[in-house]
Amino acid sequence: MFKRVLVTGGAGFIGSHMVDLLLARGYEVRVLDNLEPQVHGNIDTPPAYLSKDIEFVRGDVLDRDVLKKALEGCDAVVHDAAMVGVGQSQYQIHRYTQVNTLGTAQLLDVIVNEKLPIQRVVMASSMSVYGEGLYTRPSDGADVFPYLRPDEQLDKCDFEMHDAKTDEILKPKPTPESKPLYCTSVYALSKKDQEEYSLVIGRAHNLSVVACRFFNVYGPRQSLSNPYTGVAAIFSSRIKNGNAPLIYEDGLQSRDFIDVRDIVSAKLFLMENENANLEAFNICTGRSTSVAEMARLLAKLHGREDLEPKIVRSFRSGDIRHCYGDPSRLADLGWKSTIKLEDGLQHLFDWSARQEAVDGVDKAHEELVRRGLVKS
Repeated sequence: MFKRVLVTGGAGFIGSHMVDLLLARGYEVRVLDNLEPQVHGNIDTPPAYLSKDIEFVRGDVLDRDVLKKALEGCDAVVHDAAMVGVGQSQYQIHRYTQVNTLGTAQLLDVIVNEKLPIQRVVMASSMSVYGEGLYTRPSDGADVFPYLRPDEQLDKCDFEMHDAKTDEILKPKPTPESKPLYCTSVYALSKKDQEEYSLVIGRAHNLSVVACRFFNVYGPRQSLSNPYTGVAAIFSSRIKNGNAPLIYEDGLQSRDFIDVRDIVSAKLFLMENENANLEAFNICTGRSTSVAEMARLLAKLHGREDLEPKIVRSFRSGDIRHCYGDPSRLADLGWKSTIKLEDGLQHLFDWSARQEAVDGVDKAHEELVRRGLVKS
C-alpha cells in the first residue's frame, strides 16, 4: 500500500518504536527529528537505539524547507513530533502552541500546497483532549460529562467528581470517542488543534487522515530524566534515585496505562486499514489503574517497597480525576490491546535498570508552585 514512510519525532519515545515496527514490516523509513534537549539531552547525532536502517533528517517541523525535503518521495506520514507534558504547557504557552499547533499546520500546508502525493497521515493525538472522562450518576444511571472540579472543593481535599445537580459522587466509566472534548491544559488544547486541523484539511483536500488518541503510554526509551513525561518514567526515575514517588491529590486518581508496543501496533493497523479514515480512535486498554497503584507496582519491581508514595494532597491546575478509555471503536475494526500492565511494567523495568536517570521532579514541582500552578 505504501513504500516510504516519514516519521516526524521518530527519534523520540513513541516515534522510535514506530520506526522499528515499520522497518520490521518492510517499509522504507525516513525520520525527521530536532533532537529536543529536554528529551535527549545535549546530543548532536541520533540516539543509539534508533535503527541505522533509516534515513535521518535533523530539523524542525516549523521549518518549511526542511519539511519539504523530509516529505520528498514519501507516500505516508506518521506525525509524532510534539512538545509533551501537561504541567509545563501551562506556562510555556507559546512554545507548546508553536510546536504542536503551528508545526502541524506547517506540515499540512506543505502537503496540500506543494501537491505532494501523500496517501495517508497518521496523527498523534491524546486522551487529554477529553479533559475529565465519562461518568455515570449513580441515582439514575445518566451519563455525565463534567468539566473541572472547583478549587473550593479541592481546597478541602475533596478530590472526587461530584454531580453538579445532586452533589453525589460520580462513578467513572470507559470514555468513548463520542464524549465532548473539554481541554483543561494548553497541552490538551494543542493536541486537539493537531487532531482537528488534520481532519478538517483531510476532508477539504481529500487527504486520508486518521487521529490516534493515545492514553497514558509507558515503556522503554521514555526519558527517565524529563520530569514532564509520563508518570511511569517519572516514578521509575524517582525510585532509581532512592526517592519516593511524588503524587498529587490522594493518589486514587485513575488512568488507562498502555504499553508503547501496543500503541505502535495500533498505529500501524490504522495506517494500513482502508476503513480507518477521517476519524479519531482511542488507543487504550479499557483498564483503569490508580496513580498510587502504578507507583507501588514500580517500587515492587525495583525491590523498593519501602518507598511508599509521597502523597502531598495538593493539586495541580488543570488536572483531571479519572479518565480511562473505551476501546470499542478500534476493536470493531479488528485491533485490541494485548499487553497486560504487569508484563509491560516488567519490560519497562528490565530496560530502565540499565539506564541513567536524573531525578528532576522536585525542581519541576517547585517551578509549578512558584508559578501558582500547584495549590494546597
